Amino acid sequence: MGSPLSYTILLLALAWGAGQAQAAAGDGSDSQGAAPLQIHLPREVTVQGSLLTLGQISVVRGEPAMVSAATQVGLGRLSMPGQKATLDRLTILSRLASQGIAAQQVHLTGAETVTVRRYQKSITAEEFVEMGKTFLKQRPPGPSVCETIATVKPKDLILEGQVQDLQVTPRYIRTAARGYVTVQITVTGDGKECGVREIPFRLKYQCRRVVTVQAIPEGTALTPENVKIETVVSDQPEPANWRPPYGLVVVRMMPADTEIRGDMTSAAQLPVLIQRNETVVIRIQRPGLLVTAVGVAMQEARAGEYVRVRNADSSRVIICKVNADGTVEPTL
Repeated sequence: MGSPLSYTILLLALAWGAGQAQAAAGDGSDSQGAAPLQIHLPREVTVQGSLLTLGQISVVRGEPAMVSAATQVGLGRLSMPGQKATLDRLTILSRLASQGIAAQQVHLTGAETVTVRRYQKSITAEEFVEMGKTFLKQRPPGPSVCETIATVKPKDLILEGQVQDLQVTPRYIRTAARGYVTVQITVTGDGKECGVREIPFRLKYQCRRVVTVQAIPEGTALTPENVKIETVVSDQPEPANWRPPYGLVVVRMMPADTEIRGDMTSAAQLPVLIQRNETVVIRIQRPGLLVTAVGVAMQEARAGEYVRVRNADSSRVIICKVNADGTVEPTL
């Protein structure tokens, strides 16, 4: 029993012969005069393999050298199972012209457009993985995903009988593992489910990191001059609130070419504004009211911090907040 491809070629040959007979009988609707290359196009054709050539989708007659060149002209690729392509006459003539065969040398008969389908006996593991990757590119699971790696090789799927209408439908399914996603691919043929494959993918993310360009002493603030920002690939996504750590200070000495992580820096501390045993002004200000007193700070403090202050008149110790101008305000 012949393959679908051999039946297709036989039908094409018969159709081409009928077209020639019709032309000889006086039907000149497609006639362009005698041409060294004659190509008959069917309305639909099924091919094997992913690479399309003119020889696969048509019947070509004419001078042997020109026929040999024309049948090898590439017309694209059907990379996915179930994928279809529609080729028109203009596209075919353009591809021929790119190989040195001018339109004046070609006589086309048959259909105006050809619908090409790929015949599938099976879907391989590699094809399933490629379908999953294509789906993830079209619908990325995160804004910084730059690479997907299949962690399980699915089984090949053998298709029973000759499937005319093959459809593949990928979708996400839930996964609890961080940095992973699973794609489920359902295959249907002529309206019936043929099989399902689930493929987990490990995700790689494009992230930024901070690296010292020189040795940085402890307590030094980070600046664009002493650190640089590099783009790297990571197993974990970059935090949504990531920002350059300019202004933070390192908590220990950092050699050159050291990656700066979060536990290596702290917020820059403001200078000490009030010293221990220093006399300070206690100030209470409200609309229409200003009260001041003198006190003694019992510890050092910076602006915005809270400090214990002994009132000089009453000797009472109160808790005050340090203002930027060096005065202190009691907490109520």
